Amino acid sequence: MSSQNDSNGDPWDKETKRKFNNKSKSEYFDPCQEAAARSIRCLNRNQGDRKMCTDYFEAYRACKKDWINRRKEEGKRQGGAWF
Repeated sequence: MSSQNDSNGDPWDKETKRKFNNKSKSEYFDPCQEAAARSIRCLNRNQGDRKMCTDYFEAYRACKKDWINRRKEEGKRQGGAWF
């Protein structure tokens, strides 16, 4: 169940950045998809009991927050909008 992002904890590493920049504009890309999938699997395992999956939800939120902040920082460095 490990993913590329587990090894370094960075959802916006060089490979993720390359994939994001090379995707078509209509294609959805989420570097935190593995964390999202884990939270869904947890809900399925625990018959929808959200209290049992709090750690998974927090990990997903932290991943998304870090990813968005990194994109904002990079956009500022490039002098453009972050989105």
